[in-house]
Amino acid sequence: MNFLDKLVIPLSPKHIMLLHYLLMLTFSLFILYISILLSGTFFSLYFKNKGLKENNLNKIRFSKDIMEVVTINKSMGIVLGILTLLTSILIFVQLLSAGQASAISYLFASLLLLIIGLVLVYAYLYSLKFTEVFDAIKGFRSEDKSIEDEISELYSGSRHLSSSSGKFGFIFLFISVWFFIAGSTLPVYPDKFSAGNILSVLLSWLVISRFIQTIFISGAFTGATLLFVFFYWNGGRKFITEEYKGLVRSFSIRLTFTSIIILPVFLLINLVTLPNNSLSGAVFFYSSAALVLIFLAYHYLYVMIRNQEIKYALHVFITVIIVIITLVIKDQLALINANEIQTVEMGAKYTKLMQQLTGESTAPKISGEDIYKNICSSCHSFDHKVVGPPYKQTLPKYKGNVDKLVAFILHPTQNNPGYPPMPNPGLKPDEARAVATYILSEVKKYE
Repeated sequence: MNFLDKLVIPLSPKHIMLLHYLLMLTFSLFILYISILLSGTFFSLYFKNKGLKENNLNKIRFSKDIMEVVTINKSMGIVLGILTLLTSILIFVQLLSAGQASAISYLFASLLLLIIGLVLVYAYLYSLKFTEVFDAIKGFRSEDKSIEDEISELYSGSRHLSSSSGKFGFIFLFISVWFFIAGSTLPVYPDKFSAGNILSVLLSWLVISRFIQTIFISGAFTGATLLFVFFYWNGGRKFITEEYKGLVRSFSIRLTFTSIIILPVFLLINLVTLPNNSLSGAVFFYSSAALVLIFLAYHYLYVMIRNQEIKYALHVFITVIIVIITLVIKDQLALINANEIQTVEMGAKYTKLMQQLTGESTAPKISGEDIYKNICSSCHSFDHKVVGPPYKQTLPKYKGNVDKLVAFILHPTQNNPGYPPMPNPGLKPDEARAVATYILSEVKKYE
């Protein structure tokens, strides 16, 4: 991926944050789309096979209806699938350092697999429609025997295409999502995957746990969407029998409830396994918000099950969407925290470039000593406790790594439970670097 380095341009911290916000948007759209497409294809295949074995026309019809709901149309596959993922890759290229190029490789692999999967899935959808047409003329008789033979041959080919394209389409989508999860996980845990090969990454517990969480998200959103489309959108589907309506209602509620009830477990697992430098108050806030929303969805689903009604279909649909978006925001905040050092380095490059473009040979000198005296000294001393611990106790671990200390100053976390958490001092990256350089130099006098 060295050719992508040519696309990287120096960015200011404000521009970097704008890219992170855009990444939240593209990830939300992509996950919502790929989730419903993945589970929808799987359950369409399930009901198609079961319907053929049992000669159950309702299940065969439901198989086709599921695909019509989850595919929306061809343009949505391009916009919500391919373009959102491609945009996310380009943003990752800008945000990640050269040492994290493997994450881009996984996302590119995910994109290629997605394109193949989409072609096959849409072929599966059209084959279902062709099969329905052939079923309607199944008893057709003609004086010309060759016409009947040709119809029979086309019918057989359509059935075969439906089976093979659907299965392979699901497999490609499944692997695409797996690679996507791996690519989006790597930047949050750069130290754990620095020397890993493909299998060690894909089969690592960190990737597997996030992948399983995505599968349950997929099931919950698919069930909620089916409830919304069949029973709320435009007054609900018309011209369906009570038996068919019961099949859709029962399956959709069970799928949504079963999927969403597992989510808190994996949400807590992923939260516990986040590295310390990825954690922040905002990460915990959005995790808590997701849990509250999940329990709200439980409530709506429980009422629907208990009262055998579907009037809360819209509530469940919207709640599940907000849960997914909240989880995406939580993960992106963790990514921002984990890559604070890269943000500082990119900000420094941007400042240097702007100085060159404006003809400034040197930037205004920032005094780390003044920042320490005016801001830091109210809580810290070099050799004794004030509000926070003495620097001679905390700074040795940052020796020779000023970037790590700068990242902590810009985004402080509580590392010592014996002291109150350090508030964010509100420094700019160059100010944080100046004071970090000063205190690392000054603390040597107390060794």
